[in-house]
Amino acid sequence: MDSNRKHVTLQLMVAVGTAVIGSLQFGYNTGVINAPQTIIESFYNETWHDRYSEHIPPNSLTTLWAISVSIFSVGGIFGSFSVGLFVNRLGRRNSMLVANILAFVAAALMGFSKLAASWEMLIIGRLIVGLYSGLSTGFVPMYVGEIAPTSLRGALGTLHQLGIVIGILMAQIFGIESIMGNATMWPFLLGFTFIPALIQCALLPFCPESPRFLLINQNEENKAKTVLKKLRGTEDVGEDIQEMKEESRQMMREKKVTIMELFRSPLYRQPLLVAVMLQLSQQFSGINAVFYYSTSIFKKAGVSQPVYATIGAGVVNTVFTIVSLFVVERAGRRSLHLIGLMGMAVSAVCMTIAMALTEQVPSLSYVSIVAIFVFVAFFEIGPGPIPWFIVAELFSQGPRPSAFAVAGFSNWTANFIVGMCFQYVEQLTGPYVFIIFTVLLLIFFVFTYFKVPETKGRTFDEISAGFRENTGSGAEKYGPHEHNMLGADSQL
Repeated sequence: MDSNRKHVTLQLMVAVGTAVIGSLQFGYNTGVINAPQTIIESFYNETWHDRYSEHIPPNSLTTLWAISVSIFSVGGIFGSFSVGLFVNRLGRRNSMLVANILAFVAAALMGFSKLAASWEMLIIGRLIVGLYSGLSTGFVPMYVGEIAPTSLRGALGTLHQLGIVIGILMAQIFGIESIMGNATMWPFLLGFTFIPALIQCALLPFCPESPRFLLINQNEENKAKTVLKKLRGTEDVGEDIQEMKEESRQMMREKKVTIMELFRSPLYRQPLLVAVMLQLSQQFSGINAVFYYSTSIFKKAGVSQPVYATIGAGVVNTVFTIVSLFVVERAGRRSLHLIGLMGMAVSAVCMTIAMALTEQVPSLSYVSIVAIFVFVAFFEIGPGPIPWFIVAELFSQGPRPSAFAVAGFSNWTANFIVGMCFQYVEQLTGPYVFIIFTVLLLIFFVFTYFKVPETKGRTFDEISAGFRENTGSGAEKYGPHEHNMLGADSQL
């Protein structure tokens, strides 16, 4: 690998930075609904009262709020499934540009919902921004992976996760009562999505299209070369072009696998099960219960300024995402995932004990804060980043797009279930709600221990051979060059 390939150019950083605004939007809209919960609930109550001359029944309020939180994931489910419709027709960059229309529409609906005295507008806005976020979770990693030099693909790929956690942190800070988390400013808090969308629209025209898309999908080799020279800051891009041509030949040899074929073929059954279970372990770990509802969790734990504790959790989240960027290169994926799951399970038990006994021992509220911080830290060590990039390692070129669609669908569906049900389950179980997550975490730990292979430093061929031994299938081998092509991608 020559030194030019490791060179980080200004053009490359601008393109990656612009793309990651999409990840930031996803994170922001995940976290934004948390802090102003009580203020928006009172807006629902007032609107209901103006319309029906009665106060909203508590059950209806809980339902309306749960829908407002979780409809975001419904949008995400449809968005993540639609990625393929855009990227191969419009290209990666133009897909990101077009998707911003959704961000503008959503910002307008949410921003003007108070003025129009309509909670329906707020809920539809959340659905549309979810659709945008679902698309972004596909577009951003794909674009970044395709413009990055092979040697930097892993490091730059993790910026997607970093963008998400910075977005969550921004939402938490802006949600402070003295900034935008108050009765007059909350529509601006939700409509803020408009600003990153505007910045991304202004910058994207200066970013190149993915050279891989230009060469493989459009057959425009000269354009691809020109783009690569700018991105790499060198005239010598022959190696990159060769790699793409080899990938193109491989794609022609290996037919695309549809989602149905993916489920039917015994060859893919085990890697698919692993991919789906890892996505479920990310969502059913309880992490989004913490991010959607942390303000009310801290309040119940007896914290006097819950919003600051929530921001603390956001800072821990960001710091440990950066830590995991460095650790994941050295430790194995499987071992980090196991450490993360077990760490989360132990902190969930501590959280439960502290929350159950806070009334008798008020000082235990500090234990529940520390337990939540530790919970978040362990999430970013394993279950946060790993499920996304391990999917790329488990599947070869043919089934990979379908596998990503199934993985994304599983992830968003689980996200929806947690967002929709958490409040109801918490009303039934009180402080013991995290025991449910503890049990799930232990199940995922056992599954990972027995079923998930270590993929660090192994070629695609070796990984698939391991699965074939388990299924007893002598089906065709994956192309050996693919390790070449996505090797660095896998070393996130």
